[in-house]
Amino acid sequence: MSSKENIIDTIPLVADLDGTIIKTDILYESLLMLLKKNPLYVFFIPFWLLKGKSFIKQMVVDRVDIRVENLPYNDDVIEFIKEEKHKGRKIYLATASHEIPAKKMADYLGIFDGVFATVKEHNLLSMNKTKRLITEFGEHGFDYIGDSGNDIHVWKSARHVYMVNPSNKTKNAVENSRIERIFSYPSSKIKLLIKQIRVYQWIKNILIFMPMLMAHKFLDLDSYLKAILAFFSFSLTASFVYVLNDLLDLESDRKHPRKKNRPIASGNMQVREGLMLLPFLLIAGVALAFFVNTNFVILLLSYLVLTSAYSFKLKKFYIIDIMVLSSLYTIRLIGGGLAVDVAISTWLLAFSLFIFLSLAVVKRYTEVRVMIQENKEKTAGRGYLITDESLLSSLGIGSGLISVLIFLLYADSPEVMHLYETPEFFYGVAPFLLYWLMRIWFKAHRGEMNDDPIVFTARDPVSYFIFAIVVVLIAGAML
Repeated sequence: MSSKENIIDTIPLVADLDGTIIKTDILYESLLMLLKKNPLYVFFIPFWLLKGKSFIKQMVVDRVDIRVENLPYNDDVIEFIKEEKHKGRKIYLATASHEIPAKKMADYLGIFDGVFATVKEHNLLSMNKTKRLITEFGEHGFDYIGDSGNDIHVWKSARHVYMVNPSNKTKNAVENSRIERIFSYPSSKIKLLIKQIRVYQWIKNILIFMPMLMAHKFLDLDSYLKAILAFFSFSLTASFVYVLNDLLDLESDRKHPRKKNRPIASGNMQVREGLMLLPFLLIAGVALAFFVNTNFVILLLSYLVLTSAYSFKLKKFYIIDIMVLSSLYTIRLIGGGLAVDVAISTWLLAFSLFIFLSLAVVKRYTEVRVMIQENKEKTAGRGYLITDESLLSSLGIGSGLISVLIFLLYADSPEVMHLYETPEFFYGVAPFLLYWLMRIWFKAHRGEMNDDPIVFTARDPVSYFIFAIVVVLIAGAML
């Protein structure tokens, strides 16, 4: 082995934690766990912050225990560090995160010879980290791998520089000749944003147009405008809830075979970016509601309260969670009626209650099926057991059949006779509706169903074909 190789092997490699070893940030993850544990802590956080970052980190770790095994890791970085350790190098972890989770992380990975981290009296960030490493190893006596602008001071005192997904500004702040390697994970911010706010879920809000169409307001431009504003108001508010839900559900999502790939759960979108999205989505959604009417604003705020309660607590309780989910669809219908000043038929409300209860049960049934495949006893973050599988299917199928029965009774009601010239065509809708529901349940039973049956429907050609036939039948009833 050459003398140069000897020097390389004996110079310690120091690695950052947040954004380097892991894709996320320990402090933000811990704060989310704290707020999920008790939302009232939001009033304590500003006062803790006044006493310094090291103090708030201490207060948080005293109250929550983060599970390091569930965090998203940068596998390429860890593999590189393992290769360097195999060469005989000493490996150290140096992080601004508190020493308690930092040491847990080090013990879990088993590749570090020492840990430098924040303690209650001292925040190991930027210059503080630089001074500590110089004291331990000397100026240019260590190599350093980090990710952000906070690491620039450390890199200037390191011998070799390793970067993880740096911004152009961060990369340009360091001499190119000193950069040994860049671990790059390119991703489209726009695509991540669209995926995170779940634009594909906005299809659910098409329900807002139903009351207007059922009242035959086809040529009322003012109604169309208000319905469109209501649609985007609901969509942005729903996206607020989706982001909030993903932030609160990080731990359980990371255990799920599909949800772990969501932007925040996977670490491809930072927790702080998700937190920044929340006020924008909420303000934009509520602001649009004021352009509709006051009644719609009240309903939207009620929807927001109910969905927030669902995100924080109600989704943990079996039965209650699916009842809330089904009611959220019905609220969309009511919102559509309020937006265009149309009274909602009790037939439509009853029909929506049972059909959406069936679809809500499909979601939970699918999760239980996945749980059985993974040999688990209970769904993460939910109240269902594997023994509930048959009961869920019975409840869901039964609710679907009741919804078809209600539709048939509606087709024979005076309201239909009054609104449609040839109401007999309405009876033809029922078999296609029944087929569509039974097909959804067969798909779920065979493990071919996505988590959300509405999203499945939006991507299913057969559903589009059935929808087209239903439109033709309803059009025939109008002629």
